[in-house]
Amino acid sequence: MLVITRREGEEVVIGDPSSPLGVVRIVAIKGDRVRVAFDFPRTVEVHRREVADEILQNATPEERPVIGQIRPATEGG
Repeated sequence: MLVITRREGEEVVIGDPSSPLGVVRIVAIKGDRVRVAFDFPRTVEVHRREVADEILQNATPEERPVIGQIRPATEGG
């Protein structure tokens, strides 16, 4: 996990800087609240943790995302 400090108005670029996947901007900081803006293509889903957990809890096994694949080891390598 990467933890960084940003001030209001500053951004974090996600992916290749020349063609980023998206940008996260700190919009406002008021007391213990931080407003964050996410600028990603509509094809990229962005959810609050509690919403993501609910989506996974209600999903059938076929609907759950595949995070990775296990591939057989290659011979001689």
